[in-house]
Amino acid sequence: MIVLGINGGTAFENDEYPIGFMNHDAAAVLMKDGEVLAAIEEERVSRIKHSNCFPVNAIRWCLETAGYEWSSIDRIATNMSAATADTQELSEFWWDPNRVSLSNGSARLNRLFMRAFGVDVQDRLRFCPHHLAHAWSTYLPSGFDHSLIVSLDGDGDDTSGMVLLGRGNSIKKIRDYEINQSLGHFYSQFIRLMGYSRFDEYKVMGLAPYGDPKRHSALMERLYRLLPEGDYRIAGQTELMSRLHAAGLLAQARRKGEPFSPLHMDLAAALQSTLEKITTHIVRHFRTATSETNLCLAGGVAHNCTMNGKLLGSGIFDSVFVQPAAHDAGGALGAAWWATWSEKAGMVRPRMRHLYFGTDVGKESVRSELEKWKEFVDYQEVPDVATHAAQLLAKGEIIGWAQGRSEFGPRALGNRSILADARPAANKEIINDIVKKREAYRPFAPAVLRENASEYFDIPGRQNELPFMIFVVGVKEHARKLLGAVTHVDGTARVQTVSQESNPLFWKLIREFGRITGVPVVLNTSFNCNAEPIVDTANDAVCCFLTTQLKYLVVDRFIVVKKELGSGNPACLNLCLDLADYRKLVRKKIFGSDKYSFHIESVKSRFFGPRDVPISEKLFQILLQSDGGKSIGSILSELGGVDEKAIGEIIAEVLDLWARRIVTVQPQPAAQSSDVPEDSEKSALRTPENIEAEMNIESVYSPV
Repeated sequence: MIVLGINGGTAFENDEYPIGFMNHDAAAVLMKDGEVLAAIEEERVSRIKHSNCFPVNAIRWCLETAGYEWSSIDRIATNMSAATADTQELSEFWWDPNRVSLSNGSARLNRLFMRAFGVDVQDRLRFCPHHLAHAWSTYLPSGFDHSLIVSLDGDGDDTSGMVLLGRGNSIKKIRDYEINQSLGHFYSQFIRLMGYSRFDEYKVMGLAPYGDPKRHSALMERLYRLLPEGDYRIAGQTELMSRLHAAGLLAQARRKGEPFSPLHMDLAAALQSTLEKITTHIVRHFRTATSETNLCLAGGVAHNCTMNGKLLGSGIFDSVFVQPAAHDAGGALGAAWWATWSEKAGMVRPRMRHLYFGTDVGKESVRSELEKWKEFVDYQEVPDVATHAAQLLAKGEIIGWAQGRSEFGPRALGNRSILADARPAANKEIINDIVKKREAYRPFAPAVLRENASEYFDIPGRQNELPFMIFVVGVKEHARKLLGAVTHVDGTARVQTVSQESNPLFWKLIREFGRITGVPVVLNTSFNCNAEPIVDTANDAVCCFLTTQLKYLVVDRFIVVKKELGSGNPACLNLCLDLADYRKLVRKKIFGSDKYSFHIESVKSRFFGPRDVPISEKLFQILLQSDGGKSIGSILSELGGVDEKAIGEIIAEVLDLWARRIVTVQPQPAAQSSDVPEDSEKSALRTPENIEAEMNIESVYSPV
């Protein structure tokens, strides 16, 4: 039985859709008899962070990767109830006076497939209630024969949470939590005091250890109340604002870009403590009521790794499993499993060992990709890339690392990572400076060999591995100073244990690093800048590499170094510009003047990237002529040319917008690259031998 699971909205990438964040984290999952064949978030393909679009690109990618036609797909499952789908159809009809007919949610979803792929799939559609999809996504792959299951998020199907019981191959609902009890909404509303908004919750989780939760305990106790039988009450938005204002805190709210004061840190700590108290109250009650010794978690709230670590270490349960794609993208996974087990309940349940279900960088495609960029990079193929990479890390280098299939979900687990030595505390600041451009307080995570994890980290209970970077645990006292780059201010770390079975290449890199340094732990953070999702393809990796200050890229079996990128490299005139489908060029008349201003605007809401970016008139003219195939140099020639100073300014503006992912940039095919005069000064090509000498790499090879 072949099932396609999806999550996403109803707008397409190039539709004008400036509405909020509904149906965010679009994704598609393809499975056969419960085995995941392909899974990817829409953002990895479209490059729109947290995309709330219909997952056209993700669906197409899944089918192409697995080699299936539409005729092979037995069921298509989405993570919302049929009633919710019907209500959304009614709502769109109500608000759009141009709509001439009214249908139901099933017909509405089918129209999206007809528009995107020209196929009628209505008889194959299945609607899995939102929190039930979350429940299946975590219980089924947990490996538990029985478990308490808790799903908590912002909202879905007009509820904010659900408690369920898993027994064998069946799941039974125990209770719902209403919208006015939404822990996800409460958290995302409260973080506005810290200058943050939706999708920034994890940043506040990282800020909390710097503060003292007791300083605002009296205030927080007025914002929630624990009730019998696992029930609770929390303040809604109006009450929350009123109480914060009465306490004089709204006037002290941090605005975006301002520094954090001790007040903001204390508020973050109080918020985090409140979340932990309420969730502990819920699970403790149902642990007693059901006598369950296992716990499965999912829903967006389950991405709070600090909370997860507290539950794991509490001793309330013997074992805890958290779906690593706990957010709504993981709902596509759960819906597909629900649809499968609804019709084939007797199958053997899968155990989630890894999340490498995405794009494979592919050796041959990598070579051709690097050859495209040969005016800007040199590269060398090496037979033992893990050992070479480990040597670079041991020498203090920070590398981009792209291998095999990309990870499903929000974590880089060793296939799309930026890696560094976990020991020097200064590496945190260095990575933030050269790549991430993010708040300095935010911690980085360690990846450690599974067999050595207990030497450095406190892993509670029966858990002998933490493969998905979803739990924050204690760093052992003796290792805190040693692991300065990954130990947070409170002596904790968000650990990933790496096994030889799940990722042999990454395991070997860490083992070789440990052999050189004596410490088999590396810093592992996602391979992306702050303006984009995690890189997915080899091209994404090269673009991120070129637009950050990373010195080395290790992609498949190739080690890559940069040439000059800027007006000093005449090949920059051969770059081709384009706009993503969700961006448009806009010329605006300046009020009270005969002049104009020029902009690149997004058709998406502010939650999915900047809405308006001013640009120069000259670049506006270039982009008007750009089609992704014309080079900057050829367009400038068509426009009558510019002087050398103007060329430098244009190249600088292009590179800045590229680094911010406002424009896309690709090298012009070699056969068309005729814009650079033959006598222009070229960067000297570095041979593989020169590259190896520059890296000062020892030719040491060892088997996996």
